[in-house]
Amino acid sequence: MGKDKKKETDQKDRVQKDILQVKTGSIQSFDYDLFVIGAGSGGARAARMAAQAGLKVGIAENSYLGGTCVNVGCVPKKLFTYAAHISEDIKDAAGYGWQAESLTFDWSKLLTNKNAAIVQLNRSQERMLMQAGVTLHWARARLTGPHQIDLAGDLVTARTILIATGGWPHVPDIPGREHVITSNEAFFLEELPEKAVIVGGGYIAVEFASILKGLGVDVTQIYRGPLFLRGFDDDVRGHLATEMRRHGIDLRFDTQVARIEKSGSDLEVILEDGETIKTGLVLYATGRKANTAGLGLDAAGVERNPNGSIKVDAYFRTSQPHIFSLGDVIGRLQLTPVAIAEAMAFIQTLTGGQLQAMDYDNVPTAVFSNPNIGTVGLSEEKACRDYGDVDVYLSRFRPLKTLVSGGQGQALIKLITDPATDRVLGLHLVGPEAGEIVQGFAVAMKAGATKAQFDATVGIHPTLAEEYVTLREKRPASGD
Repeated sequence: MGKDKKKETDQKDRVQKDILQVKTGSIQSFDYDLFVIGAGSGGARAARMAAQAGLKVGIAENSYLGGTCVNVGCVPKKLFTYAAHISEDIKDAAGYGWQAESLTFDWSKLLTNKNAAIVQLNRSQERMLMQAGVTLHWARARLTGPHQIDLAGDLVTARTILIATGGWPHVPDIPGREHVITSNEAFFLEELPEKAVIVGGGYIAVEFASILKGLGVDVTQIYRGPLFLRGFDDDVRGHLATEMRRHGIDLRFDTQVARIEKSGSDLEVILEDGETIKTGLVLYATGRKANTAGLGLDAAGVERNPNGSIKVDAYFRTSQPHIFSLGDVIGRLQLTPVAIAEAMAFIQTLTGGQLQAMDYDNVPTAVFSNPNIGTVGLSEEKACRDYGDVDVYLSRFRPLKTLVSGGQGQALIKLITDPATDRVLGLHLVGPEAGEIVQGFAVAMKAGATKAQFDATVGIHPTLAEEYVTLREKRPASGD
């Protein structure tokens, strides 16, 4: 056995021993076998699975069940995205013979219906926890010792503790920051502004720019870098920028905000170059930070990373062997399905008798911009760094729907393969229903699909997805 392999095995044995000690504990009795802090996607799933495995489980939440995703994230954002895309569908309808004399949009109606849907999901989350036998505490939990949790004055103890408190929007300390909102507040606006400025270049900023524009708002998006969506494939980033501008969004790259001032009922965004943009709303989507304030991590001896996220090992164990953490608060892939998968790995480790790490390779994701992005695997830039020479297949074309509707938008599809093994390393799409399409290809890539297997697959015609199995021409390598 090699030295590195032996070191890995020894470390795994030590972790297994530590976790066994946590599970069996000493003769000391605890109020709970497992106590979960945070009832978001990851925390709630872990609590339910642990309770169904026979553990006595408690969970604490001080805001709303379901966390960011259900309440101020994925779910309401997707509902808003549906509403925004309807406006484009209405424009397309004329080319298909549908005539609408007068159509109006009622923001308050959308808001009311969205809120009602979220309430239903909250109740469903609570019902599933109760049915599993989880004890729910509505309180802000704070660690006051290795095994002790303060729940607004009530003290409970737990043999094992899981921290899954998620993240929170971060606004930089700029003059006038008191005038801005974050994505949290954007889901509850009393009325839509005529104009909005969105600051940021991540997926939240891009999505809200498309949502507000689709709902009739004049949108300017500002980003300090040369191109938004850092970390995504460069062709995808550039293509989306072109399409968003085609939809009328004013994209300002390499631009910084100096300050924000109140001007009557409006706001003035003063840029570092001196330009002033008047607007009715400024939304900052400039990143999220781990939600750890007031948790008492120091009292429990839980270490953090330099960026404030909780430090964990491959099995989500913190610096304390009986305290675990997962989800956005550990700062890895901040996606709801990832948090749920991490929770399932944690439960397998805790109750299944074997250590289970999380596999982060080929995790698919979507950006619900207009048009959508769907992606799985490596960007071309990352593939070149990891594999050297790669083969790239890329196509841009007008979706079939636009031939009659008159739309001018284009879709982009891209495959990146390893010439040595023919394995597909990255798959990217900018176009309608990108997330729905890429999900299926993610299964194939997880199974190690090759380009030859893509080529041997018969496409479903006429669809956007079939383009992936008809790509034959490689893009010339740079310098050819």
